[in-house]
Amino acid sequence: MVKERTFNEIEIDRIIEMAWEDRTPFDAIKFQFGLVEADVKALMKKELKFRSYTLWRERVENCKTKHAAKRVAGIDRFRCERQRAISSNKISKR
Repeated sequence: MVKERTFNEIEIDRIIEMAWEDRTPFDAIKFQFGLVEADVKALMKKELKFRSYTLWRERVENCKTKHAAKRVAGIDRFRCERQRAISSNKISKR
């Protein structure tokens, strides 16, 4: 794991939201928050109910867009074009 960093409630919520999104790869989470895939999994396990965590893990394992190496060549963005603008760690209009 990367050196311990504490996140506030808003940051944790955003990390969980990004982890659940199918189009958001782990690279985007690493870029914004400095967490590698293993760190995200540990955070999800800590923050979610056990059943929610297992459902998420199953979903991540079968999702080709969560890992940049498995992505189709045409997908080159972190978020949907219709999603609100996000710059670094700041979420607009929240």
